[in-house]
Amino acid sequence: MTFEALDLDPALLRAIEEQHYHKPTPIQAEAIPEMLLCKDVLAGAATGTGKTAAFVLPALQFLLDTPKPSRHPRVLILAPTRELAFQIHKVVKQLGTHTDFKSNIVTGGFAADKQLGLLQSHMDILVATPGRLLNIMTREFIDLSDVELLIIDEADRMLDMGQGPDVLALIEAIPGDFQAACFSATLGGAGLAKFAEDILDDPTVIQIDAPNQQSEQIQQFTYLANDKAHKQALLKALLLDESCQSAIVFCNKKERAIEVDAWLQAEGVSSTVLHGDFIQAKRMEKTQKFKQGKIKVLVATDVAARGLDMLHVTHVINYDIPYRGDTYIHRIGRTGRAQQVGIAINLVERHDLAHLQRIEYHTQQSIPLAKITGLEPSFKLKEALNKPKKKKKKDVKTKKKKK
Repeated sequence: MTFEALDLDPALLRAIEEQHYHKPTPIQAEAIPEMLLCKDVLAGAATGTGKTAAFVLPALQFLLDTPKPSRHPRVLILAPTRELAFQIHKVVKQLGTHTDFKSNIVTGGFAADKQLGLLQSHMDILVATPGRLLNIMTREFIDLSDVELLIIDEADRMLDMGQGPDVLALIEAIPGDFQAACFSATLGGAGLAKFAEDILDDPTVIQIDAPNQQSEQIQQFTYLANDKAHKQALLKALLLDESCQSAIVFCNKKERAIEVDAWLQAEGVSSTVLHGDFIQAKRMEKTQKFKQGKIKVLVATDVAARGLDMLHVTHVINYDIPYRGDTYIHRIGRTGRAQQVGIAINLVERHDLAHLQRIEYHTQQSIPLAKITGLEPSFKLKEALNKPKKKKKKDVKTKKKKK
Protein backbone atom coordinates (compact mmCIF):
# COMPACT_ATOMS: atom_id res chain seq x y z
CA MET A 1 0.00 0.00 0.00
CA THR A 2 1.09 3.58 -0.66
CA PHE A 3 0.11 6.83 1.06
CA GLU A 4 -1.48 7.91 -2.22
CA ALA A 5 -3.85 4.92 -1.95
CA LEU A 6 -5.13 6.30 1.36
CA ASP A 7 -6.71 9.23 -0.50
CA LEU A 8 -4.83 11.90 1.44
CA ASP A 9 -4.69 15.53 0.37
CA PRO A 10 -1.74 16.57 -1.85
CA ALA A 11 -0.58 18.96 0.90
CA LEU A 12 -0.23 16.00 3.26
CA LEU A 13 1.40 13.78 0.65
CA ARG A 14 3.98 16.49 0.04
CA ALA A 15 4.79 16.68 3.76
CA ILE A 16 4.95 12.88 3.97
CA GLU A 17 7.51 12.82 1.16
CA GLU A 18 9.58 15.52 2.86
CA GLN A 19 9.64 13.46 6.06
CA HIS A 20 10.90 10.48 4.03
CA TYR A 21 7.96 8.21 4.86
CA HIS A 22 8.22 5.57 2.13
CA LYS A 23 5.03 3.57 2.72
CA PRO A 24 2.45 3.27 5.49
CA THR A 25 3.41 1.10 8.45
CA PRO A 26 0.86 -1.60 9.39
CA ILE A 27 -0.78 0.56 12.08
CA GLN A 28 -1.02 3.48 9.65
CA ALA A 29 -2.46 1.30 6.89
CA GLU A 30 -5.12 -0.06 9.27
CA ALA A 31 -6.01 3.00 11.35
CA ILE A 32 -5.98 5.85 8.81
CA PRO A 33 -8.79 4.50 6.57
CA GLU A 34 -11.02 3.79 9.58
CA MET A 35 -10.51 7.26 11.03
CA LEU A 36 -11.13 8.86 7.64
CA LEU A 37 -14.52 7.09 7.66
CA CYS A 38 -15.26 8.95 10.93
CA LYS A 39 -15.27 5.73 12.95
CA ASP A 40 -14.17 5.47 16.57
CA VAL A 41 -10.94 3.47 16.83
CA LEU A 42 -9.20 1.47 19.54
CA ALA A 43 -5.71 0.70 18.23
CA GLY A 44 -2.74 -1.15 19.69
CA ALA A 45 0.72 -1.51 18.21
CA ALA A 46 4.24 -1.95 19.50
CA THR A 47 6.32 1.11 20.34
CA GLY A 48 8.16 2.60 17.36
CA THR A 49 5.69 1.47 14.69
CA GLY A 50 4.40 4.88 13.59
CA LYS A 51 1.34 5.35 15.80
CA THR A 52 1.68 9.15 15.94
CA ALA A 53 1.38 9.65 12.18
CA ALA A 54 -1.45 7.10 12.20
CA PHE A 55 -3.67 9.60 14.02
CA VAL A 56 -2.11 12.94 13.03
CA LEU A 57 -2.65 12.36 9.30
CA PRO A 58 -6.40 11.61 9.57
CA ALA A 59 -6.77 14.53 11.99
CA LEU A 60 -5.27 16.92 9.44
CA GLN A 61 -7.32 15.36 6.63
CA PHE A 62 -10.48 15.82 8.72
CA LEU A 63 -9.76 19.55 9.03
CA LEU A 64 -9.07 19.81 5.30
CA ASP A 65 -12.30 17.98 4.44
CA THR A 66 -14.53 19.96 6.81
CA PRO A 67 -13.38 23.60 6.90
CA LYS A 68 -15.22 25.58 9.54
CA PRO A 69 -14.51 28.97 11.11
CA SER A 70 -13.73 28.58 14.81
CA ARG A 71 -11.42 30.23 17.34
CA HIS A 72 -11.43 27.12 19.52
CA PRO A 73 -9.76 23.76 18.87
CA ARG A 74 -11.63 21.24 16.75
CA VAL A 75 -9.08 18.47 17.33
CA LEU A 76 -7.91 17.60 20.85
CA ILE A 77 -4.98 15.21 21.32
CA LEU A 78 -4.22 14.03 24.88
CA ALA A 79 -0.93 12.47 25.97
CA PRO A 80 0.14 11.21 29.41
CA THR A 81 3.52 12.99 29.59
CA ARG A 82 4.92 16.32 28.49
CA GLU A 83 7.66 14.56 26.49
CA LEU A 84 5.11 12.66 24.45
CA ALA A 85 2.95 15.77 24.03
CA PHE A 86 5.91 17.68 22.59
CA GLN A 87 6.75 14.82 20.25
CA ILE A 88 3.15 14.67 19.00
CA HIS A 89 3.07 18.45 18.50
CA LYS A 90 6.30 18.21 16.51
CA VAL A 91 4.72 15.63 14.18
CA VAL A 92 1.59 17.80 13.84
CA LYS A 93 3.73 20.71 12.66
CA GLN A 94 5.82 18.53 10.34
CA LEU A 95 2.88 16.85 8.61
CA GLY A 96 0.81 20.04 8.58
CA THR A 97 3.59 22.24 7.24
CA HIS A 98 1.76 22.84 3.93
CA THR A 99 -1.58 23.65 5.54
CA ASP A 100 -2.76 26.79 7.33
CA PHE A 101 -3.85 25.01 10.51
CA LYS A 102 -2.70 26.39 13.83
CA SER A 103 -1.75 24.19 16.75
CA ASN A 104 -0.78 24.75 20.35
CA ILE A 105 0.47 22.67 23.26
CA VAL A 106 -0.47 22.72 26.94
CA THR A 107 1.58 20.76 29.48
CA GLY A 108 2.95 21.05 32.97
CA GLY A 109 6.50 22.22 33.52
CA PHE A 110 6.04 25.64 31.92
CA ALA A 111 4.82 28.95 33.27
CA ALA A 112 1.03 28.87 33.18
CA ASP A 113 0.77 32.57 32.24
CA LYS A 114 2.70 32.04 29.01
CA GLN A 115 0.51 29.12 28.02
CA LEU A 116 -2.66 31.04 28.87
CA GLY A 117 -1.54 33.79 26.52
CA LEU A 118 -1.12 31.32 23.66
CA LEU A 119 -4.59 29.92 24.24
CA GLN A 120 -6.16 33.28 23.49
CA SER A 121 -5.14 32.97 19.84
CA HIS A 122 -6.89 30.94 17.14
CA MET A 123 -6.05 27.25 17.00
CA ASP A 124 -7.32 24.17 15.17
CA ILE A 125 -5.42 21.46 17.04
CA LEU A 126 -4.59 21.35 20.73
CA VAL A 127 -2.10 18.83 22.15
CA ALA A 128 -2.19 18.58 25.93
CA THR A 129 -1.58 16.57 29.06
CA PRO A 130 -4.87 15.98 30.94
CA GLY A 131 -3.97 17.48 34.32
CA ARG A 132 -2.73 20.84 33.07
CA LEU A 133 -5.56 21.16 30.52
CA LEU A 134 -8.18 20.40 33.17
CA ASN A 135 -6.65 23.01 35.45
CA ILE A 136 -6.77 25.64 32.69
CA MET A 137 -10.29 24.65 31.67
CA THR A 138 -11.65 25.01 35.21
CA ARG A 139 -10.25 28.55 35.21
CA GLU A 140 -12.25 29.16 31.99
CA PHE A 141 -9.21 29.92 29.86
CA ILE A 142 -10.02 27.25 27.26
CA ASP A 143 -13.26 26.31 25.50
CA LEU A 144 -13.63 22.70 24.33
CA SER A 145 -17.15 23.10 22.95
CA ASP A 146 -15.98 22.95 19.32
CA VAL A 147 -13.99 19.69 19.65
CA GLU A 148 -15.09 17.23 16.96
CA LEU A 149 -12.19 14.77 17.11
CA LEU A 150 -10.63 13.47 20.34
CA ILE A 151 -7.45 11.40 20.24
CA ILE A 152 -5.90 9.76 23.28
CA ASP A 153 -2.36 8.47 22.90
CA GLU A 154 -0.69 5.92 25.19
CA ALA A 155 -3.99 5.23 26.93
CA ASP A 156 -2.49 2.40 28.99
CA ARG A 157 0.20 4.69 30.36
CA MET A 158 -2.42 7.33 31.08
CA LEU A 159 -4.32 4.87 33.26
CA ASP A 160 -1.13 3.74 35.00
CA MET A 161 -0.51 7.37 35.96
CA GLY A 162 -4.02 7.79 37.36
CA GLN A 163 -5.13 10.27 34.68
CA GLY A 164 -8.35 8.46 33.76
CA PRO A 165 -10.63 10.71 35.87
CA ASP A 166 -9.06 13.85 34.40
CA VAL A 167 -9.71 12.59 30.87
CA LEU A 168 -13.33 11.79 31.68
CA ALA A 169 -13.76 15.26 33.23
CA LEU A 170 -12.43 16.86 30.05
CA ILE A 171 -14.80 14.77 27.93
CA GLU A 172 -17.72 16.08 30.00
CA ALA A 173 -16.77 19.56 28.77
CA ILE A 174 -17.34 18.57 25.12
CA PRO A 175 -21.08 19.19 24.63
CA GLY A 176 -21.58 17.85 21.12
CA ASP A 177 -20.96 14.55 19.37
CA PHE A 178 -17.37 13.81 18.54
CA GLN A 179 -15.25 11.12 16.93
CA ALA A 180 -12.75 9.48 19.28
CA ALA A 181 -9.68 7.28 18.98
CA CYS A 182 -7.54 5.58 21.62
CA PHE A 183 -4.02 4.49 20.70
CA SER A 184 -1.91 2.35 22.98
CA ALA A 185 1.13 0.09 22.97
CA THR A 186 -0.96 -2.57 24.72
CA LEU A 187 -4.68 -3.30 24.68
CA GLY A 188 -4.66 -5.78 27.56
CA GLY A 189 -6.27 -5.27 30.93
CA ALA A 190 -9.78 -4.70 32.23
CA GLY A 191 -8.93 -1.09 33.10
CA LEU A 192 -8.24 -0.11 29.51
CA ALA A 193 -11.32 -1.99 28.29
CA LYS A 194 -13.55 -0.06 30.70
CA PHE A 195 -11.81 3.22 29.83
CA ALA A 196 -12.35 2.62 26.11
CA GLU A 197 -15.98 1.67 26.73
CA ASP A 198 -16.58 5.00 28.47
CA ILE A 199 -15.05 7.00 25.62
CA LEU A 200 -15.59 5.10 22.37
CA ASP A 201 -18.81 4.30 20.51
CA ASP A 202 -18.77 0.91 18.76
CA PRO A 203 -15.06 1.23 17.92
CA THR A 204 -13.07 -0.55 15.26
CA VAL A 205 -10.46 -2.55 17.20
CA ILE A 206 -7.02 -2.76 15.60
CA GLN A 207 -4.28 -4.91 17.12
CA ILE A 208 -1.19 -4.93 14.94
CA ASP A 209 1.10 -6.74 17.34
CA ALA A 210 0.37 -8.90 20.33
CA PRO A 211 0.46 -6.96 23.61
CA ASN A 212 3.71 -8.68 24.58
CA GLN A 213 5.50 -8.14 21.30
CA GLN A 214 8.36 -5.76 20.64
CA SER A 215 9.82 -4.46 17.42
CA GLU A 216 11.52 -7.13 15.30
CA GLN A 217 14.45 -4.80 14.59
CA ILE A 218 15.72 -5.06 18.18
CA GLN A 219 18.44 -7.57 19.10
CA GLN A 220 18.27 -8.45 22.79
CA PHE A 221 20.99 -9.80 25.09
CA THR A 222 21.52 -10.52 28.78
CA TYR A 223 24.88 -10.08 30.54
CA LEU A 224 25.19 -11.67 33.98
CA ALA A 225 26.88 -9.52 36.63
CA ASN A 226 28.45 -10.72 39.88
CA ASP A 227 27.94 -7.46 41.78
CA LYS A 228 27.80 -3.68 41.40
CA ALA A 229 31.48 -3.30 40.43
CA HIS A 230 31.15 -6.03 37.79
CA LYS A 231 27.95 -4.43 36.46
CA GLN A 232 29.71 -1.05 36.15
CA ALA A 233 32.61 -2.64 34.29
CA LEU A 234 30.19 -4.31 31.86
CA LEU A 235 28.34 -1.04 31.32
CA LYS A 236 31.53 0.88 30.54
CA ALA A 237 32.78 -1.81 28.14
CA LEU A 238 29.45 -1.85 26.27
CA LEU A 239 29.30 1.93 25.98
CA LEU A 240 32.88 2.17 24.71
CA ASP A 241 32.35 -0.53 22.08
CA GLU A 242 32.59 0.77 18.49
CA SER A 243 29.03 -0.36 17.73
CA CYS A 244 27.58 1.94 20.40
CA GLN A 245 27.01 5.35 18.86
CA SER A 246 24.38 6.56 21.32
CA ALA A 247 22.71 4.86 24.27
CA ILE A 248 19.93 5.26 26.80
CA VAL A 249 20.75 3.62 30.15
CA PHE A 250 17.63 2.95 32.22
CA CYS A 251 17.48 2.90 36.01
CA ASN A 252 14.44 2.20 38.16
CA LYS A 253 14.94 5.11 40.56
CA LYS A 254 16.10 8.71 40.34
CA GLU A 255 18.85 8.20 42.93
CA ARG A 256 20.34 5.29 40.96
CA ALA A 257 20.24 7.27 37.71
CA ILE A 258 22.10 10.17 39.35
CA GLU A 259 24.68 7.75 40.77
CA VAL A 260 25.27 5.98 37.44
CA ASP A 261 25.56 9.27 35.55
CA ALA A 262 28.10 10.61 38.05
CA TRP A 263 30.13 7.39 37.81
CA LEU A 264 30.15 7.47 33.99
CA GLN A 265 31.30 11.07 33.92
CA ALA A 266 34.07 10.23 36.41
CA GLU A 267 35.12 7.44 34.02
CA GLY A 268 35.31 9.89 31.11
CA VAL A 269 32.10 8.78 29.38
CA SER A 270 30.00 11.59 27.89
CA SER A 271 26.65 11.34 29.70
CA THR A 272 23.78 13.26 31.25
CA VAL A 273 20.88 12.28 33.50
CA LEU A 274 17.14 12.69 32.91
CA HIS A 275 14.49 12.17 35.58
CA GLY A 276 11.14 13.59 36.62
CA ASP A 277 12.39 16.39 38.87
CA PHE A 278 13.78 18.55 36.07
CA ILE A 279 11.71 21.43 34.76
CA GLN A 280 10.60 21.08 31.16
CA ALA A 281 13.14 23.56 29.79
CA LYS A 282 15.98 21.57 31.36
CA ARG A 283 14.61 18.27 30.03
CA MET A 284 14.42 19.70 26.53
CA GLU A 285 17.96 21.05 26.78
CA LYS A 286 19.31 17.65 27.81
CA THR A 287 17.39 15.64 25.22
CA GLN A 288 18.32 18.10 22.48
CA LYS A 289 22.03 17.70 23.25
CA PHE A 290 21.59 13.94 23.18
CA LYS A 291 19.72 14.03 19.87
CA GLN A 292 22.41 16.25 18.35
CA GLY A 293 25.16 13.84 19.40
CA LYS A 294 26.78 16.28 21.79
CA ILE A 295 26.24 13.72 24.57
CA LYS A 296 26.62 10.01 23.93
CA VAL A 297 24.73 8.52 26.88
CA LEU A 298 21.40 9.49 28.43
CA VAL A 299 20.91 7.93 31.87
CA ALA A 300 17.18 7.98 32.55
CA THR A 301 14.34 6.80 34.70
CA ASP A 302 11.12 5.66 33.06
CA VAL A 303 10.08 9.28 32.53
CA ALA A 304 12.01 8.85 29.25
CA ALA A 305 10.61 5.44 28.37
CA ARG A 306 7.75 6.93 26.36
CA GLY A 307 7.42 9.93 24.15
CA LEU A 308 11.09 10.40 23.24
CA ASP A 309 11.28 9.75 19.52
CA MET A 310 14.99 9.48 18.76
CA LEU A 311 15.82 7.75 15.53
CA HIS A 312 19.51 7.13 16.08
CA VAL A 313 19.68 5.43 19.49
CA THR A 314 21.80 2.36 18.80
CA HIS A 315 21.65 0.84 22.31
CA VAL A 316 19.22 0.64 25.20
CA ILE A 317 20.81 -0.75 28.36
CA ASN A 318 18.78 -1.77 31.38
CA TYR A 319 21.17 -1.08 34.23
CA ASP A 320 18.21 -1.91 36.46
CA ILE A 321 15.80 -4.58 35.24
CA PRO A 322 12.25 -3.20 35.16
CA TYR A 323 9.64 -4.81 37.37
CA ARG A 324 7.05 -5.18 34.60
CA GLY A 325 7.12 -6.71 31.15
CA ASP A 326 5.28 -3.85 29.45
CA THR A 327 7.76 -1.36 30.92
CA TYR A 328 10.56 -3.46 29.41
CA ILE A 329 8.94 -3.30 25.97
CA HIS A 330 8.53 0.46 26.16
CA ARG A 331 12.14 0.91 27.25
CA ILE A 332 13.69 -1.14 24.49
CA GLY A 333 11.34 0.52 22.01
CA ARG A 334 13.57 3.61 22.21
CA THR A 335 15.92 1.81 19.80
CA GLY A 336 15.27 -0.03 16.53
CA ARG A 337 12.92 2.71 15.30
CA ALA A 338 11.96 3.51 11.71
CA GLN A 339 13.24 0.19 10.34
CA GLN A 340 16.68 0.65 11.92
CA VAL A 341 18.35 -2.15 13.86
CA GLY A 342 18.78 -1.57 17.58
CA ILE A 343 20.39 -3.42 20.48
CA ALA A 344 18.79 -3.91 23.90
CA ILE A 345 20.98 -5.15 26.76
CA ASN A 346 20.07 -6.30 30.26
CA LEU A 347 22.65 -6.25 33.06
CA VAL A 348 21.46 -8.92 35.47
CA GLU A 349 22.67 -9.69 38.97
CA ARG A 350 21.43 -12.71 40.89
CA HIS A 351 18.70 -10.71 42.61
CA ASP A 352 17.40 -9.58 39.18
CA LEU A 353 16.73 -13.10 37.90
CA ALA A 354 13.09 -13.14 39.00
CA HIS A 355 12.45 -9.91 37.09
CA LEU A 356 14.22 -11.33 34.02
CA GLN A 357 12.03 -14.43 34.14
CA ARG A 358 8.92 -12.24 34.38
CA ILE A 359 10.01 -10.30 31.29
CA GLU A 360 10.71 -13.49 29.33
CA TYR A 361 7.29 -14.83 30.31
CA HIS A 362 5.66 -11.57 29.20
CA THR A 363 7.46 -11.50 25.85
CA GLN A 364 7.16 -15.27 25.38
CA GLN A 365 10.82 -15.62 24.47
CA SER A 366 14.16 -16.35 26.08
CA ILE A 367 16.68 -13.53 25.92
CA PRO A 368 20.07 -14.96 24.87
CA LEU A 369 23.07 -14.71 27.17
CA ALA A 370 26.21 -12.89 26.04
CA LYS A 371 29.68 -12.42 27.56
CA ILE A 372 32.58 -10.01 27.27
CA THR A 373 36.04 -11.56 27.28
CA GLY A 374 37.70 -10.80 30.59
CA LEU A 375 34.41 -9.84 32.22
CA GLU A 376 32.75 -13.26 32.41
CA PRO A 377 30.42 -13.87 35.38
CA SER A 378 31.47 -16.19 38.20
CA PHE A 379 28.13 -18.03 38.15
CA LYS A 380 26.02 -19.85 35.60
CA LEU A 381 22.40 -18.97 34.96
CA LYS A 382 21.07 -22.50 35.47
CA GLU A 383 22.88 -22.88 38.76
CA ALA A 384 21.56 -19.55 40.04
CA LEU A 385 18.00 -20.40 39.03
CA ASN A 386 18.16 -23.88 40.57
CA LYS A 387 19.79 -22.78 43.81
CA PRO A 388 17.56 -23.96 46.70
CA LYS A 389 15.98 -21.27 48.81
CA LYS A 390 17.08 -20.92 52.43
CA LYS A 391 14.63 -22.28 54.97
CA LYS A 392 12.84 -19.73 57.07
CA LYS A 393 13.84 -19.69 60.72
CA LYS A 394 10.29 -20.48 61.79
CA ASP A 395 10.36 -23.71 59.77
CA VAL A 396 13.66 -24.77 61.36
CA LYS A 397 12.30 -24.21 64.87
CA THR A 398 9.18 -26.26 64.09
CA LYS A 399 11.29 -29.19 62.93
CA LYS A 400 13.43 -29.04 66.07
CA LYS A 401 10.33 -29.26 68.25
CA LYS A 402 9.14 -32.35 66.38
CA LYS A 403 12.45 -34.11 67.16
